[in-house]
Amino acid sequence: MSDALQTKKAMILEAARGLGIQRWTTAEVDQLRRKLIADHGEAGKSSNEYIAEVLKTMGWKVQLSEREEAEERFEEEFEDILHFKTLGDAEVSLTRLDELLRRFRAHGERAAVGRVLEIARLGKRRAEMISHNRKVEAQKREEKREIAEWFRIWLETPDAFFGWLEVRKASPEFKEKFGNIETAEEEG
Repeated sequence: MSDALQTKKAMILEAARGLGIQRWTTAEVDQLRRKLIADHGEAGKSSNEYIAEVLKTMGWKVQLSEREEAEERFEEEFEDILHFKTLGDAEVSLTRLDELLRRFRAHGERAAVGRVLEIARLGKRRAEMISHNRKVEAQKREEKREIAEWFRIWLETPDAFFGWLEVRKASPEFKEKFGNIETAEEEG
């Protein structure tokens, strides 16, 4: 380990001992971060994440907020979940979100459920943004409008969504606009 990192780690531990906190929450870690800057200036700058990691490696109890804890525990689950270049991709993304939502609800993981819904709202906003971008070709904008609608309906009625989606994909209007779409699962 470099001397700078060793020194930074020592600074964090010394300041942490000085505060005398037994159980570190997000607020206390942030307090420690501000103290390091006040005491050491530029040399004391560290992220809350790094400070928390240093405290954990030394065996100190660090209790993040429910939301941060959920993000940390389920980070892999949420990684790369929003892909919707095509309508089929969007269906796969919504299927994955739906599976996570149901699993987290079944296990009482409220913060993780909130994160799934937040990601779905982000997907809806992204699709809406692209659908309004005049630099994007008309057919692609139309697909993004459709995808935004899918996200909206899933967010409002997740239990009815996939039944609705099958009816929607079978409708003459949909077939005229988009043809038959296949998801990777159906193709593979």
